[in-house]
Amino acid sequence: MNDPLSQFLARAETLLHRLDAWLPPAAPAIDWKKTLAARWQRHFQHGALLPVVAPQLVAWKSLRGIDEQKRELDRNTRQFVAGLPANNALLSGSRGCGKSSLVRAMLGRHAKQGLRLIEVDRADLVHLPEIAAAIAGQPYRFLVFCDDLSFEADDPAYKALKAALDGSIAGAPENMLIYATSNRRHLMPEFFSENAEASRHGGEVHPGESTEEKLSLADRFGLWLSFFPFDQDAYLDIVESWVVALGGEVDATMRREALQWAILRGGRSGRVARQFAADWVGRRGLKK
Repeated sequence: MNDPLSQFLARAETLLHRLDAWLPPAAPAIDWKKTLAARWQRHFQHGALLPVVAPQLVAWKSLRGIDEQKRELDRNTRQFVAGLPANNALLSGSRGCGKSSLVRAMLGRHAKQGLRLIEVDRADLVHLPEIAAAIAGQPYRFLVFCDDLSFEADDPAYKALKAALDGSIAGAPENMLIYATSNRRHLMPEFFSENAEASRHGGEVHPGESTEEKLSLADRFGLWLSFFPFDQDAYLDIVESWVVALGGEVDATMRREALQWAILRGGRSGRVARQFAADWVGRRGLKK
């Protein structure tokens, strides 16, 4: 045991034992019968699906002012749960208008029919093949959810998502769909200089290569749902529903202050309505 090779192997084994103490333990297999949602958690260059113990489900009736979007996404999700053809979905538009809440509401609405939710951060989309492999063959239907999605031109996750949506020879498993939300319709920044790349053929205008590249990702989502700022009546309706849900009282003073709150926040949205309701009901509770 005194030869150099034996000494080297002994030292290498000692070093590996020390490294093992620093590495996270292997994640246990998820029991999807008891687990409704999971997150992809990255460790160094690898990752694993970790169960979400108490997922924040959204009540279907609490989503107001987006009836058309609710109807379309629910129909697409019901097709998916039933084993029928369905599309990946992109929910884009104004901030705070219920995009991510609507996706989470799908879980509460269809969990009993076998729907499960996997949340993935934008930077971890490069691990989509690993996620697909982990759920392939499971008797459940999985929504891979990426919230507030946007890319820069050289982002490696951009190509990974394109391949997962449509373009990889492996393809996604039949029990997986991707639902994403974004404030950008085309998921990438758009610059005024790109208009100079456009060309005209006859009476038609053709976008340049940069614009075509940006459109190519959004085009891979079969279902597009757009969200817009609420008008005053819809905003006040949402405020009143939240105030009642939180145990408060609705009156003229509340409506006036709710409109002032929206002006200070720079817009009317479901998020702003919920924040005002929490403030209003909380302040009234302190006075009592």
